Amino acid sequence: MSEKLMEKFTLGISSCLLGNKVRYDGGHTLDRYVTETLGQYFDWIPVCPETESGLPVPREAMRLTGSPAAPRLVTVRTGIDHTNGMLAWASRKMPELEKEELCGFIFKSKSPSSGMGGVKVYSETGVPSKQGVGIFAKAFMNHFPLLPVIDDGRLHDPSLRENFIERVFVYRRWQKLMHTGATAGNLVAFHSRHKYLILAHSPKHYSALGKLVADVKKYPQQKLLTEYIRLLMEGLTLIATAKKNTNVLLHMAGYFKHLLKPEEKKELLEIMEQYHQGFVPLIAPIVLLRHYVRQFQEPYLTSQYYLDPHPVELMLRNHA
Repeated sequence: MSEKLMEKFTLGISSCLLGNKVRYDGGHTLDRYVTETLGQYFDWIPVCPETESGLPVPREAMRLTGSPAAPRLVTVRTGIDHTNGMLAWASRKMPELEKEELCGFIFKSKSPSSGMGGVKVYSETGVPSKQGVGIFAKAFMNHFPLLPVIDDGRLHDPSLRENFIERVFVYRRWQKLMHTGATAGNLVAFHSRHKYLILAHSPKHYSALGKLVADVKKYPQQKLLTEYIRLLMEGLTLIATAKKNTNVLLHMAGYFKHLLKPEEKKELLEIMEQYHQGFVPLIAPIVLLRHYVRQFQEPYLTSQYYLDPHPVELMLRNHA
């Protein structure tokens, strides 16, 4: 069930986060978590909108101006507008990125080209509002609406990091399903293995996806697949809270209610409650459940990605 030994797959990333000296001042913003930790599992497709659209290094700093809904990308000192050039380059770049089979993208936060949210947009009076999206980031997210995305700021929030990487691995499994053949049976098997993972993020989407899969024969295949992956990725963007995780843990514990000794059942429920109260991390009840899954060889839970959604070495479930 573990995917820690799987082949590397591909994420897009803002080039400066890899240590490439492409920023306006000739510098970089190397992120060692990206290069030293995530780099063990992912290959990178670096993208620098400024240099790839023809701007030099170093160059005059730029910022977003005007309306947050449709900002312009202009140089700070001379006021040169680079919006159209950036958009023209982005329209050419998207087909190139389609060929890379990306499973996600890590953007540079606060960047007027690559920030995925909260970017400063300056009004005519020079007063900024943090409501903008970078020109390239917006074009990318519009073109690839299902792909998991995050920026380097959010990446260092434990909950958001776990959510992003979990979605990346789910999306990669979906890509592999598409390659191997998306028959009705394969889709049902895919959904079955992800059921508790989905439930931990959104009971609403869990229910909707369950109904969709139950009626697989009622839909044309492409419509079924399109709607399934849309609902799946939408649901997984919701954070798996302690309350929702505890609900899943209790569902799983139910498989052992007639197998555990009273003291074992008591210990399992206690550690689940300790997690629910925030005293121990999620990995604590997960490890105990994994133990019972192996001990009793419970076939359905053995197949559940919820117990092993990403490499344990990333320690994504070690935060309380």
